[in-house]
Parts: sequence; C-alpha cells; structure tokens
Amino acid sequence: MKRLTVFIALIVILEGCSNNTKTPDVSNIKIELSLDRFEKDFFAVDTNNIINSLRQLQSKYPSFFPDFTSNILGLPPLTDTSIAAMIAIKKFISDYRPIKDSADKILGDLKNTEKEIKQGLQFIKFYFPDYTLPRKLITFIGPMDAFFEASLGGYGDVVTKEGMATGLQLHLGSEFSFYHSQMGESLYPGYISKRFTPQTISVNCIKNIIDDLYPEQLRGKVLVEQMIEKGKRLYVLDKVMPFAADSLKIGYTSNQLKGCYGNEGRIWNFFVTNSLLLSNEPSLQKNYMADAPATQELGDGSPGYIGLFTGWQIVKKYMEKNSALTLPQLLQTDAQKIFEESKYRPK
Repeated sequence: MKRLTVFIALIVILEGCSNNTKTPDVSNIKIELSLDRFEKDFFAVDTNNIINSLRQLQSKYPSFFPDFTSNILGLPPLTDTSIAAMIAIKKFISDYRPIKDSADKILGDLKNTEKEIKQGLQFIKFYFPDYTLPRKLITFIGPMDAFFEASLGGYGDVVTKEGMATGLQLHLGSEFSFYHSQMGESLYPGYISKRFTPQTISVNCIKNIIDDLYPEQLRGKVLVEQMIEKGKRLYVLDKVMPFAADSLKIGYTSNQLKGCYGNEGRIWNFFVTNSLLLSNEPSLQKNYMADAPATQELGDGSPGYIGLFTGWQIVKKYMEKNSALTLPQLLQTDAQKIFEESKYRPK
C-alpha cells in the first residue's frame, strides 16, 4: 500500500463561513426548551436523609432519574431497601463533588450554550418540520467513563425520553487536569480529550438529534458508501448549525482541517490508487472510519476519521449539482448514487 509521508497545510480556510451564503431566516420559529440542571439538584441531595431526597429528585425528573441511575450510574432500580445502591450514590456524590464544583466554575450558567442549541433546533424545525423537537436540555455529572458511541464520534451527550442530556464531566476544557492524569489518559488519550470543551456541547446535542432523525445504517456497505453516509450527516450539520466552526463539527483541530483541504486531492488519490473505496473488510474500514490519533498512511499530522472528511466533500459536491434536493431527501438518497453522480475528483 502506498504511503503519503507528508501532510502539509497548503491553504487557509474560513471555518464555519462557507455554508452561510443562503442561510434561511429562522428567527420567527418558536422553540420551547428548558435548561434543567439535574447535577445541581443531584449534588444537593441530603445524604443524611437520602431515601426521601432521592424520592423528591425522582418526582422532579420522572424520566431522566431512572435513566441516570440505571443507564449512566449502572445501578439497579432504586427502592427503599436498595442499601447497596444508596451507598453507591453517596460515594459518587462524595467522589465527584470536585468535578461538579469545577463544572460550576468553568461552565457557568450555560446560557450561551442554550442559545446555540435553540438556534440549531430552529434550523432543524425549518428543514424537518415533521420532527418532534425535544423540550428539555438536561445537564448532569456522570462517571468519567460514561462515553457513548454516536455516528460522528463518541461523547457524553445523549438523547433520552425526556430530552437532550449532556454529561458536563466531559466538557471541562481540553486542559482540564483530570484528562491529563494517569487515569484520565487511560480512558481518553489526548486525541479524544481535545474535544472535551464547552463549545462541543451544542454541536454534540444537534448531532444526536440528526441521529434520532436518521438512525445510522452502515451494515453491509462498502467503504465509500460508509463515508457518504457519514458525510450526509455532516452536510445536514452544516445546514442546521451554519455558524459553528467546521472543525467543531468534524472534531478536528483547525490545523488538521486546513491540512485536509490543502491535501484533498492527495487523500482521494490514496483511496483510489490503493483500491480502498469498494472494500468491505471491517478491519480495513476501521482504519479510515474510526477515531485515532492519526491516519497512519497519511502521516503524523493527519487526523483520524479521514473517511468522514472525504464523505463530507463528496456529499457537498453532489449537492452542488442537486441544490433543489431537500435535506430529508438527501438522507434517503442511496450512497452509491451520490458517489456516482457527484463525480468527485479533487485535484
């Protein structure tokens, strides 16, 4: 297999601006979204009267409370006789209070984040009018290993029955001390924790909405089809978060993204000359569709997930030729059709 040994940034792009030329006005679309700070209520639990305190918490968060205790903390259903679960909750509150205190200082009232998410939901409603929007943004502090796999990456943010939920423990800034501790780095190497910033909260929440709109379907698809399926989501993200930086959308650093655009033709040539596009070998697909510190064949300066970048560009090229296509129609369009009709041939 041929190896590209140099990954040099050749051009500078204006991130987050290229998709704004025809941004619709959504300011009149009303969004009902409450910001529910579950972590504040949870850490205010009276551990000397924990059963009654947890009952009150459950009455306030009837759907999210069992999600949190069962799916995030991994505890059995809570009853008055769940002594082991009560002890576990007390220990979690004690152990994670420093994390909660740090989140209070670093993240503040989250009003700007709430505003960004509301704007994203306005665009979702504009492009997907039949979709029922979530009405709650619930913040929580979960275990540091509460990391969920989603179509465009892994993060501590999920969609629940009650609304969008975001794990603040994974949004404390790339320089947060725990992420660089021995335990933190064993969970999340630097190429992952660099995305644990406050700015990714809104992007991850909207990514999860896109996944809810269009569940991922990659089974049986060859590499280029998988690229395009991911690329569809990034294109939709462009439209529903037109003012967000492209680097935040794909999870690259600014320099990595500039390098990808500067070497777009070389990246494509690598896939073509090594006959990778029609590969259905899972281990080979993983090399280009999974998170990693770099794409080994493209050099140390390259990002992982390189297939996401290429799929994104293919979909952009296709939509340049099919601008009348709606976003719901795009999501339903066969990936092979997009590949063939885009005639994507970067230089």
